[in-house]
Amino acid sequence: MTDLLEQETALVRLSFDRLTPDGATQAVERALAEEVPVAIEFNGIGYAVLMATPQHLDDLVLGFALAERLIGPEDAPFDVDVHRTAQGIIARATLPPERTGALLDRVRHRATDSACGLCGIENLEQAIRPLPRVSAATRADRAAIFRALAALGDHQPLNAATGAAHAAAWVGAGGTIRLVREDVGRHNAFDKLVGAMMRAGAGWDGGFALLSSRCSYELVEKAALADCPLLVTISAPTRLAADRAAEAGLPLVVLARSDALLAREPG
Repeated sequence: MTDLLEQETALVRLSFDRLTPDGATQAVERALAEEVPVAIEFNGIGYAVLMATPQHLDDLVLGFALAERLIGPEDAPFDVDVHRTAQGIIARATLPPERTGALLDRVRHRATDSACGLCGIENLEQAIRPLPRVSAATRADRAAIFRALAALGDHQPLNAATGAAHAAAWVGAGGTIRLVREDVGRHNAFDKLVGAMMRAGAGWDGGFALLSSRCSYELVEKAALADCPLLVTISAPTRLAADRAAEAGLPLVVLARSDALLAREPG
């Protein structure tokens, strides 16, 4: 898909009546972010259905496969075949042969298809699995974080048009935003970013991830599995997210705003 086509499919315009307290009514047109079911198939097996913005789906599937531990960071990016249907989108991919066992084992533990992770797991041991320790280190300081925060809005065209999209950004050590992916789902946006970085053969290079969302445990896990050296989020973490970050040796910066932020080292 071209970037133009993907941008067009990410948006739709609908008419609304704007009502004010003084009784006035005005017809207005509003841009809305698209949200469609995306059925992901690995090796011909129906694995999950995600509600996502139909943009950068090849990145989404690749990053999702890493987050599900179906592949590793060392695996080469794979192609994704995207098929549009009247009901939604089917995204098909073939994992490397040596990953077939991991796929079949994971499928056995999934009771239902789910975007959030926990509700799709039959076995509680599979829900909270041990995380790898983060081996990468960041060179970013607080000035770099504030610089990235100030620039993030300029890299969110979908959210600027709709006010309904999350962003996940790869930020360089000096605070320059290098790559951004957007989606109506915060998990999807991060998977898209990680997938895009894998596809480009890019590492974190002393930088960090900046997310326009709260710091949930799922996002911490995605960061750890992507060997992200620092996770920065706009809103607060949950207790489980903080605990999982400590387990993985992942530094957190949360409630990151233009005037202050909260930092937590994992030690």
